[in-house]
Amino acid sequence: MKNKVEYYRKELNERQEELASIVGVSRQTIISIEKGKYNPSILLAFKIANHFKKSIEEIFIYEEEK
Repeated sequence: MKNKVEYYRKELNERQEELASIVGVSRQTIISIEKGKYNPSILLAFKIANHFKKSIEEIFIYEEEK
């Protein structure tokens, strides 16, 4: 799943460690999410969206597999 986590994080001038601490995960989890290697749980997606004051759909882009 594609996402804009890195874009919004950088827009706020936050480090990966800061975002990880705010949403309660490790920095490695944030790295994996940003690289598209890990899809967050719905709870984590809500926490990230809440932090950025965005909807989940604005951050996480679902594309059907072909």
